[in-house]
Amino acid sequence: MYAFVAENAAGTITDLISFYGLPSTVLNNSGHDRLNAAYCYYVVPGQHSMKDLMYNALILAKQRGFDVFNALDIMTNDTQMFEELKFNMGDGNLNFYLYNWRVRKLPVN
Repeated sequence: MYAFVAENAAGTITDLISFYGLPSTVLNNSGHDRLNAAYCYYVVPGQHSMKDLMYNALILAKQRGFDVFNALDIMTNDTQMFEELKFNMGDGNLNFYLYNWRVRKLPVN
């Protein structure tokens, strides 16, 4: 997990960007044995735009050895921003799974 903040001149934190890494093994390829993928986690703009924060996240991920950066166009993430930053649309399906999820017991009527 990686998290970065921006501060103003007074030292107050104004923005946050974070991502996490998830390496994958590459099978049947003599040139590469691992794909190091970064996944966007939190983006909290303040003084900087979402696009600027995402642009900096791409640079920070590359500096840390990531091969690919994934982000979703949900919530406040703007599709146009992704196009301007040269993101490609994914071709897979995204599934959310909840494991070991606890809920309170409901009364039986």
